Amino acid sequence: MDKKSLYGLLIIFALVMAWMMWQSSTYKAPLEETTVADTAKTVKTPEIKAENSDVEQYKSDSTLAVRKFGSAFSDFTKIEEKIITIETDHYIAKISNKGSAIKKWTLKDYKKWDKSPAQLIWSKKGELFVSFVTLDGILIDSRDLGFNFENLNSDYIKLSGKDKFTLKAKLEIEPGKFIQKTIVFSGNDYILNQNITLQNMESFIPARGYNLNWAEGIRYQEHNSVDESTDAHAIISANDLIEEVNADEVETIEKKIDGDITYIAIKTKYFGMALMPQGNFKGEVQVKGTHIVAKNKGIIEKYYTSLHVPYNGGVLSNDFKVFIGPLKYDLVKNYGLEEMINLGWRYGIRQIGEYFMLPILNLTYSIIPNYGLAIIVFSILMKLLLYPLSIQQMRSAQKMQLLAPLMKDIREKYKDDQTKQQQEIMKMYSEYGVNPAGGCLPLVLQMPILFALWQVLRSVIDMRQQSFILWITDLSGPDKIFSFGFEIMGMSFISGLALLMGITMYFQQKLTITDPNQKAMIYMMPVMFTFMFSYFPAGLNLYYFVFNLLSIGQQIYINKYSKNRPTLEDLKKMPKKESWLQKKMAEAQQLAESQGRTIPGKAKSNDNNTNIKKINTKPYNKKK
Repeated sequence: MDKKSLYGLLIIFALVMAWMMWQSSTYKAPLEETTVADTAKTVKTPEIKAENSDVEQYKSDSTLAVRKFGSAFSDFTKIEEKIITIETDHYIAKISNKGSAIKKWTLKDYKKWDKSPAQLIWSKKGELFVSFVTLDGILIDSRDLGFNFENLNSDYIKLSGKDKFTLKAKLEIEPGKFIQKTIVFSGNDYILNQNITLQNMESFIPARGYNLNWAEGIRYQEHNSVDESTDAHAIISANDLIEEVNADEVETIEKKIDGDITYIAIKTKYFGMALMPQGNFKGEVQVKGTHIVAKNKGIIEKYYTSLHVPYNGGVLSNDFKVFIGPLKYDLVKNYGLEEMINLGWRYGIRQIGEYFMLPILNLTYSIIPNYGLAIIVFSILMKLLLYPLSIQQMRSAQKMQLLAPLMKDIREKYKDDQTKQQQEIMKMYSEYGVNPAGGCLPLVLQMPILFALWQVLRSVIDMRQQSFILWITDLSGPDKIFSFGFEIMGMSFISGLALLMGITMYFQQKLTITDPNQKAMIYMMPVMFTFMFSYFPAGLNLYYFVFNLLSIGQQIYINKYSKNRPTLEDLKKMPKKESWLQKKMAEAQQLAESQGRTIPGKAKSNDNNTNIKKINTKPYNKKK
C-alpha cells in the first residue's frame, strides 16, 4: 500500500472514530418519565409564565389575588378546575375549564415505545391557551382562569364517524364583555375547529391584542430521545415561505415573523401539532426552542409557539383549525401540512422521495401487507430501476479486474520508480480503452436516489413498531442482536441486520476491488459500516442487506456467466473513446512539458530527464 492510500485510510478511520465518540456523548437511551420531570425542574422552558402561574396561593388572599391578576380577573382564579373527556375514533381528549386548554391528547391507534398509550401533551397545565397583557400591565395566562362550559350535559362525550360536538367556554367579565372559545370536535378527524371571540374587551385588553399559544412542544414517544430530537423542530409557513426553527445546535433559539400566516407547526419524528388560521390572516408568529441535555445524556427539545392576534376593540372573531396527531403522509397532505414530514433536502432529494419513492413503497405495501416483505420487494424494484446505472459500474469493475494482472506486473517492475509506474499504468488504460473513473459517475448519479430512499425509510410512520421476523420487532428502530453490557466508543450493541449488511458489503467489495493498494478497504469498510449502521432503523438496514445481495448476484453473473464477458483482446479491439478525465490529464501533460516539467502520465527520454535535473540543480539568481 502506498503512502497516499495509507494516509487516506487513516483519515477515514479517524473520522469514524470521531463520529463514534460523538455518538457516545449524545446517542443515549430513552428519557424516562422521571428524567423528563427532573430535567424540567432544573431547566427553564419557554412556556409563557407570569408570577401568577401558581394560583393556589392566591385563593385565600383576595388582596394578593387582585394585585397578581387585577380586579377584573382575580375572581375567576378561585373557580375549581373541571375536566371533561371527549373520545373519538382516533383520540381521547381531556379538556379543562381552566382556559379551555387541552390537558391530555391520547391517540388510540398508536403506542409509545414502551407500549403505553401515546399521549402527546407535555405541559401539566394544558395546551392551546390564550394569553394577554391587561391595561395595568399584568400578564394573564388563561389557564389560570375558570371558564364556564355553556352547553355541557355530561363530563364524557363519545363521537364516531361523522358525529360532531361543539364545546363552548366563556369568560364573561361583565354583561356583554367576554372572551369565548368554541371548539368543534369530529368523530373521524384529527382536526379541531376552534373559534375565539372577544366582545367589548377593549377596557381590559389594550389594542396590542392577544396570543394563542402552544407552550412545550410534543411529548416524546420513541425509545431514543436523541434520534427523536434530531427530527424535532418548529415550522412556520408565512408569506409563501417555509421557515424551520431547530434547536439542535444551541440551547435556545428564537424566531419572529409577521405577515400572512398560513400555519405554525411543532413536530417530533412521527407526531405533530399545527395551528392554521383561517381566512386572510395577518399577524405575528413567535417561536422559541430550547435544547436540554438530560441527566442520562439524552436530549429534550421543547418548542413554544405563539400566534399574535391584533385586537382594536368591539367584536373580534377568528377561526383556527388545529391538527394534533400522527405524521402520516396521506393524512397531513389533506391539510396542506406535508412539509411536517422530513423527506430530505427541499430542492431535489425531497421531490424524489415524495413523488417517487413513497408512492412505490405504498403501492408495494398495498399488494403485500407486511412491511418487511414489502421492503424486500421494494429493494428488488429499486435494483431493477437502477440497473442501467449499476450495470455500467459493474462493467467498469469487470474491466479493471481484467487489467489487474497487468497492473500488478507494472507495479512490480517499477516499484522503485513511482513516476514511471504511474506513467505505464496510464498508458495501459489508454491502450485498452479503460477509464479508471468509469465506475464513479454511475455511483454519483445513484446518490440522490439513495439519499431520498434513506430519508423515506426512516421517516414514514407506517413502519413504526412493525415487526418482521425473529429478532426484528420494530422496523423503525435498531434491531439489537447482541448487547455488550458496556460501551465501546459509544456503541453498546450490534444490530443483526447491520451485521448482515456488513457481511454482504465485504463480499461485494471482494468482487469489485482489484487494486492491491485498496485491499485494506475490503476489510475496513464493512467493519466501520456495521458499527455505524447499527443505530439505523431496521427497515433501512433490511433494504441495504437485500440490495447488496442482489448486487453480489449480479456481479457474479457478469464475471462468470455473462455471454458478453470481454477479454483483454476484446478491449484492445474496441473503439477507443477518450474520457473527460483522460483529456484533462493529457492537457496537464502538455502544459507540464511546455514548462519543462514532467508529471505522471507520459514518459520522457532519459536525456530530457537528465537535462531537466541539471536545469533544476542550477542556483536561482534573482537578478537574472
